[in-house]
Amino acid sequence: MTQPVASLTHHPALVDARDQLARTDELTLATQATLSAIPAPTGGESARAVAVAREMERVGLRDIGTDAVGNVSGWLGAPVEQPAVVVAAHLDTVFGPEVDVSVRRTGRLLTGPGIADNARGLAGMLALGRVTATPPWKTVKPVAFVATVGEEGAGDLRGIKHLFGERRLEADSVIVLDGAGDDRIVYSALGTRRFRVTYRGPGGHSWAAFGVPNPAHAAGALAHAVAAFPRSRAPRSACSVVGLHGGSGLNCIPESARVEIDLRSEDHAMLVSLEKRMRAQSQMALEQENARRSAGTAPLQLTIDVIGDRPSGGTPADHPLVIAGIEATRAIGRQPGLATASTDANIPISLGIPAIALGAGGKAGEPHRTTEWFENADGALGLYRALLVLAAAAGQP
Repeated sequence: MTQPVASLTHHPALVDARDQLARTDELTLATQATLSAIPAPTGGESARAVAVAREMERVGLRDIGTDAVGNVSGWLGAPVEQPAVVVAAHLDTVFGPEVDVSVRRTGRLLTGPGIADNARGLAGMLALGRVTATPPWKTVKPVAFVATVGEEGAGDLRGIKHLFGERRLEADSVIVLDGAGDDRIVYSALGTRRFRVTYRGPGGHSWAAFGVPNPAHAAGALAHAVAAFPRSRAPRSACSVVGLHGGSGLNCIPESARVEIDLRSEDHAMLVSLEKRMRAQSQMALEQENARRSAGTAPLQLTIDVIGDRPSGGTPADHPLVIAGIEATRAIGRQPGLATASTDANIPISLGIPAIALGAGGKAGEPHRTTEWFENADGALGLYRALLVLAAAAGQP
């Protein structure tokens, strides 16, 4: 159970913490800019992870360590044999190692790739760690702060999956800090299934071998079919072709062609239905192209690989953790909004662990673009909101 937020706003530890967050606002911004300027493409987060581990030690967290996949964790006090409240923020960005991730600052505006998503989440997590590691702060439940790898894109939530899979961290609840903002509460996990559909055939000269089945024709037919899938708005769903690949020359029938497909839905049953439809259309495109081939030519072969799986689900809107998010948002004078998104919270939610995702204060725009920006508009106030939720979940004696 969580404590009512109303009982915490006047708690001495929270009153002092709010002042401390305001006093250290510039330190938080400096940390955000420093971390953002360290390249951290998905799968290449190690340099940023080292910097985060160093900051965890500096703010006073204990038992800091890096696990088998690269997640960095630190504890408020010593870990105990009791389910912990987990505060998580992902290390990686969508930008490859070739992208210049330097940060430019003009007043309270910071600009740079990944400056909000998720340098702000990491800096916010460290700011909460700094405040809660300062006496006389105490919590009834243990608190683990975790910087995760592989949240973005092809990372497929690798870090958080390991945390609750092989590592088997026992969690009471999870609070994810992702990006900026101080009013949205992500309580519903957007499910995603991603596929690579590959057609393979004999290939050959586009004139001399004409009549052999063409993988590109099948791939194009599948892409056309996916574009024609009915659009569902309740539950909201999406189906997109996100990649088309194949061919080796202008006078060659390709030996292979592949289609990459992204399916999303708020509802697990709808996601299953979309996958069945996609698989059926993949087979139909195969059969149609094979039916056109010349006699005696080898047929196309079909392979479907799952390259991404983010489960859907939700923490009930009336769960105490969600209520704490709503009350904390109102406590800072904002209007709360419940939302659905794909974040690290997907995994604990799918396992039945209460989880929400929050912004780490401030405003941001142009995410996943090199022109991404963060404006420090009431940034410390947004972090105080997250701290209220943490205090409610972990309990204040």
